[in-house]
Amino acid sequence: MQYKKYNNVKTIFNKISYKYDFLNNLLSLGLHKLWKRKLVNLLQPIDGENWADLCCGTGDLSFLIYKKILPTGSVTGIDNAREILELAKQKSKIIGHKLIKWEMKDILEIDHNKQKFDGICISYGLRNLVNVEKGMETMFNLLNEKGRAGCLDFNHSRENSISDLFQKIYLRLIVVPISRIFQLSNEYSYIEDSIKNYPDGDKLISIAKKVGFRKVSYLTLFFRQMGILILEK
Repeated sequence: MQYKKYNNVKTIFNKISYKYDFLNNLLSLGLHKLWKRKLVNLLQPIDGENWADLCCGTGDLSFLIYKKILPTGSVTGIDNAREILELAKQKSKIIGHKLIKWEMKDILEIDHNKQKFDGICISYGLRNLVNVEKGMETMFNLLNEKGRAGCLDFNHSRENSISDLFQKIYLRLIVVPISRIFQLSNEYSYIEDSIKNYPDGDKLISIAKKVGFRKVSYLTLFFRQMGILILEK
């Protein structure tokens, strides 16, 4: 599925929204929560800062950051998929977070002249953008001077490496068959192709430096299955 060619990522996420959290927990054995917590800890949000969670989904990172920026900071969760953003809003109401606001918009269309942030995070979203470099430029422009950003996503391993083979087996024999139970196999089968089109760690570093980030680092998690990109303006 050439999801970028047809620009149907929003449709995919709207369709899987009703099982999004459940399948994330099931397919990662709950480990995605540890990876997201690792990302937030590396970024070190502090009280009083203004943060953005881009491609926020159901708001996992927004809620983690919220705990760090109390009592005077703020978090804005931004996503262009209406159904999945509604789930984030519902979770927010239940938990009672008052320093988180939600916006439905395409992150590539955010006006950086009107919105600025001390920090930005994005999990499993940069890979899904039509243009990865444009996404990094957007983050750069949205950050205040000396702001920082972090991206968590699947790691694009070297072709036919052990980590690459493991990733393919995991996606083909576990993720897709399980998602088929919920009639979502087409929506989850796109992941493998999206990883192929996603830059590897070295290329991500190169793109980030080209965009203008002065300090860039990349680390892998879970036997090189996941990667975290840390950016400082």
